[in-house]
Parts: sequence; C-alpha cells; structure tokens
Amino acid sequence: MGAPSDIEIARAATLRPIAEVGAKLGIPSDALYPYGPHIAKLTPGFIDGLEGRPDGKLILVTAITPTPAGEGKTTTTVGLGDGLNRIGKKAAICLREPSLGPCFGIKGGAAGGGHAQVVPMEQINLHFTGDFHAISSAHNLLAALLDNHIYWGNALGLDTRRVTWRRVMDMNDRALRSIVTSLGGAPNGFPREDGFDITVASEVMAIFCLAKSLEDLEQRLGRIIVGQSLDRRPVTAKELKADGPMTVLLKDAFMPNLVQTLENNPAFVHGGPFANIAHGCNSVMATKTALKLADYVVTEAGFGADLGAEKFFDIKCRKAGLKPAAVVIVATVRALKMHGGVAKEDLGQENVAALKKGLANLGRHIRNVGQYGVPAIVAVNRFVADTEAELQAVRDYCAEHGVEAQVCSHWSDGSAGTVELAHKVAALAEDHSQFRTLYDDDLPLWEKMRTIATAIYGADDVIADKRVRDQFAQYQKGGYGHFPICVAKTQYSFSTDPAVKGAPSHHIVPVRELRLSAGAEFLVAICGDIMTMPGLPRTPAANSIRLNESGQIEGLF
Repeated sequence: MGAPSDIEIARAATLRPIAEVGAKLGIPSDALYPYGPHIAKLTPGFIDGLEGRPDGKLILVTAITPTPAGEGKTTTTVGLGDGLNRIGKKAAICLREPSLGPCFGIKGGAAGGGHAQVVPMEQINLHFTGDFHAISSAHNLLAALLDNHIYWGNALGLDTRRVTWRRVMDMNDRALRSIVTSLGGAPNGFPREDGFDITVASEVMAIFCLAKSLEDLEQRLGRIIVGQSLDRRPVTAKELKADGPMTVLLKDAFMPNLVQTLENNPAFVHGGPFANIAHGCNSVMATKTALKLADYVVTEAGFGADLGAEKFFDIKCRKAGLKPAAVVIVATVRALKMHGGVAKEDLGQENVAALKKGLANLGRHIRNVGQYGVPAIVAVNRFVADTEAELQAVRDYCAEHGVEAQVCSHWSDGSAGTVELAHKVAALAEDHSQFRTLYDDDLPLWEKMRTIATAIYGADDVIADKRVRDQFAQYQKGGYGHFPICVAKTQYSFSTDPAVKGAPSHHIVPVRELRLSAGAEFLVAICGDIMTMPGLPRTPAANSIRLNESGQIEGLF
C-alpha cells in the first residue's frame, strides 16, 4: 500500500464543530453564520465590534518560482499555523479559496496537502460557501446590464467598439476567450466582439478582496469602467446603476469564511484572485479580522515571490495599511534541482551540483524580499528522497545570503514537523520589520512597471508598442498615475518565457496590453503570452474525478 492521498487523509480527520474552532479565537457562537457543522461565516456586526483592538503579527508565506516538482506553499502555510499553535501561540491562518479552474484542470486542489490541510477539503475545493458563484453573478450582471442599456436606446452613448467589460466563469475554457455576442437578429441586440475571463481574473474579485467594508465595496464597484462613449468619455458601472444590485449579490459572500485545519486550528479561507493574472492574495476583510483575533496570522500569496509577494506588498499592504512582520520563503530540493536543469523523472537521484546551480532562483527571491525591509527565513519542505548533502547545501547557501534555512516535515508529520520553524518565525516577527513598498505612489506608471521588471525580475528594461505606451500616458494624464501596477505574466519564470528557469538576467519584459481596474485601484500590465482565460490540459484532472460506490469523491487531489 502506498501513502494515503490528500483526500484520504482529510477524510480520516476528526473535525470539531465550527463553534469550538471559533472559540479558540474568542468568537461567540452567535457571531457565526453556519454552512453545515464545519464551515461558518463571521457576521458583520461581530467584525465591526473588533475595531480598536490591537493587531497581531502578520506572517507572509511565499515561495521560489514554481515548477512541476511542487513547492508546497499552502501546505507550509497550514503547517506553520499549526506549528505556532502547537508551541502555545494564538495563531490563525488566512488562505485564498480555490478556483474550479485548477481543480478540474492541471493543478488539483488548493487546501494544503498531507497532514497540513484545511478541511472539509472537498467542500473547500468545490462550491464551498458559493462565494465564487456570487462574484461571477455580480460580474455578469454588470455585463447583462451594459448590453441591455445599449439595446434599449444607449442613453449613455456607449461606443460598442470600445466596450471593455468582458464576461467571466470559474472554469478553464479557451473556446470562450474571444467570441461574438448578440447574433440572431434584432431581438438579440447589437452584435459585437466579446470574451470571457476566468472569475479569479475578474476586477470584481479584486475589488471583493481589497474592499474594507460593504460601503467601500459598493463605491469601488461603482467606479468600474465598462467602456467608452462615442466622445471617448469613460462609462462606469454606477452610471448603469449596477453598483447597488452587484453589492446585494455579494453581501453574504463578503463575510469571511471560517474553517479548520486537520489539527482543529482556525483558518479563514476567503477570496481567490490568481497571482499570475491578478493580485494573488486573500481578502483584506479576512486578514484584518484575523489580525484582531489572533496574535499571529499566517497568510500566503500566490506562486513565487516575484508575483505573489510583490503584489502582496505593493498592492494589498499598500492599500490596506498592513505591515508584515516576517516572511517565509518556501523551497524544495526537488524544485531547486529542476531550476538547475534536472528533468522531473530524475529528481529522485542526488545531484548536489544541479541543486547548487538552481539555488540562484532562491537567491533572487531572498534578495527581492530583502528590498521590502521585512526579515525572512527559508522553509525547506522536505521530501523523502532529499539527501543530507542536498539539504546541507541549501543551509549553507542561505547562510551565505544572510538568512536561515529550516528543514520542515509538516506534510508527513503535521505540526510536529514545523515546531522549530514556528519558534524561529515567532522570534523573527519580533525583529522590528522595517516594511516599505518597492516604489512610491507618485512614481510615473511606466517607471513603476520598469522598477518591478528590473528590481524584481532581473530584467534590463521593459518594452511596448506605441499603442500600449500611449495607454500608459493616457492613464497617467487621466488621474490614475498614483495606482500600483499589477503584472500579469507567467508564473514559471522571472522572465516572460516559462521555459527559462533559474534566475535569468538581462532579459526584456514586453508589455502587451494595459487594463485599467478603476474600482480595484490598480492597472494590469499583461506581459508576454499570459492568458486571462486559461485552457484545460490534454488530460484534465477532471477525467479522474468521480463519485465512488459509497458516494464519496475520488480523484480530487
């Protein structure tokens, strides 16, 4: 018999009633809006009553550039949260909700793994509390109201050639990237080009995760720009009277979700923008609520530090006024060997030379995190095949770069495998973080993009054709120059070429398109060949997911 799968481990866990889990953070049962025995949302009245309490320490878990070998960032986030609770700290975990796209596509579930998971795993990875459905519905309501407005006379004078608001669905479906709507004659409206993005790339998702209150949510939704009028004036969702009904659809979803780890510790799982095409962080509501309830809050940001951590610092922390106390950079020997040129099928063999070559990727991330003034530690997520020589090479390299590397075994041992990491992170969080963002608000938009590319990606410069450069100039002149930049690019490389591993330098970052997210208050710079609607792989994960004879789900990771 092989090792049990994640879903088998999760199914064997003993879950506690959600009220008991909430009680660990001092949440009374009447402040919980239950979705069954093990999931609940926190009521707005209770959250409002936390105002004035001091904040706990915010710990960010990020990672090296991802590879098919796996890094285990979410698993380490859960393992560290459990480890902090194990050593007597009052800790909570904050994660993003999984998208159905990866679940049925190539990546699988996103609730951690092994003995470091959040549960109930099946519900979290599937429909959960319906938050993503609400976000999709609110987004598509705006699309429907827009086309309906045009159909009934177009009083706002929308130019149908310049409608920018696309539709969304929470599934990978490349066939919907570019479509034509309203075919079939006059009763169906005016035909125009349109398309779909995945829900996690929606501006509504970004707004949902950055809003600080329902009032803030409604105001941000109203500022969404859906297109231009014939005289080139931006047209907003508020002008279409969409902000009110969109907020109504999001009202319940906006309440943070509380679940538990396999060790029955509290975890908030709320919101889920992708980091390769959005800002990659869980909701501000959940994070700020957790900081009022726990002494330590462990959160993660998507993909490698060049995407997730950069956006966490430069977008989420900037906008929400958060000050992270420490950073954990997750690495695996396997992934580092892939960055050193080893094929996936050969990763089980010791190869210190390739590992040392691949360590350049970790070194780049250590350097990058250091630019933000937050103390860092490297967590080595240990695999069975890792040798002591390989692990020592990682320790030595990290010591040379001024950080400590702590080997962890939370996948197999749960919190017992992160005790030392938890002690060291708790001490690091007292090390008086000097957090600062990478660039100031008043730096011109083009220079912000250049700063990210050169300081974080190791590029020599950024390039764009005249149309895109004109977009930068237009938004700068139009009053959006203080917005941060949210880069959409491949997660598999510091460059825009996913095949280039390690720590490439002297490359050029091409900006293909610039999109204004006026409600989320950032500009999305789409670089290289990144798609805002992914496609399914040749053999989707969905092909292996089914109900067994007992009615249990199989194949979901």
